[in-house]
Amino acid sequence: MKLQMDWRGDCSLRSWPLWFGQFNGGCFLLNQHGSSIQIMLDREFFTEYGEASQYEIQEVVGKGSYGVVASAIDTHTGERVAIKKMTNIFEHVSDATRILREIKLLRLLKHPDIVEIKHIMLPPSRREFKDIYVVFELMESDLHQVIKLNNDLTAEHHQFFLYQLLRALKYIHTGNVFHRDLKPKNILANADCKLKLCDFGLARVSFSNAPSAIFWTDYVATRWYRAPELCGSFSSKACK
Repeated sequence: MKLQMDWRGDCSLRSWPLWFGQFNGGCFLLNQHGSSIQIMLDREFFTEYGEASQYEIQEVVGKGSYGVVASAIDTHTGERVAIKKMTNIFEHVSDATRILREIKLLRLLKHPDIVEIKHIMLPPSRREFKDIYVVFELMESDLHQVIKLNNDLTAEHHQFFLYQLLRALKYIHTGNVFHRDLKPKNILANADCKLKLCDFGLARVSFSNAPSAIFWTDYVATRWYRAPELCGSFSSKACK
């Protein structure tokens, strides 16, 4: 089937296998077990947050060291969203700093190829502020899964993916923002071939036209995707 593609951002491919919904091993508890499981999902995901009633959890779509991501329905608008739950965010200063940095950057960066924060849920009280819930626009999978589960990607797909990535990078680099952990798992994807950058927890903002080695550091977030010019500029064995 010929792929119809518009370089302004429209793309569709109906012949892709149904890999969406299997994002990071996501489960389909709601469809299998009904309303009783729905209540359990809501209670397990939300820890008595005052705004929890606005969202109806659908399924867990991702888990990691950062916490849990679930798809949900905004009961006020009917919109499908993704809610990222990060637990015990104040246990480690480095984690709290990373989360704050990501939220601040994503609230400022507004671009079609960067994931959008729609809402940040407020805790019931300052004393109970241990977890944080960030509501994002829902993307169905990531580029890692697209590459892994699809052998029929064409040159047109590659070109359109690259076009979106370069457009996003041009935007953030114009503002002297550097992602520093760009890899397929940090690039979200939809069935219409739309890509969006996410996970800005390791990003940095340069306030100089000539960033120093101290600014970049020799820390390797994901070594196989580290820019070679950065690895080549340090003597650290971490880049070798």
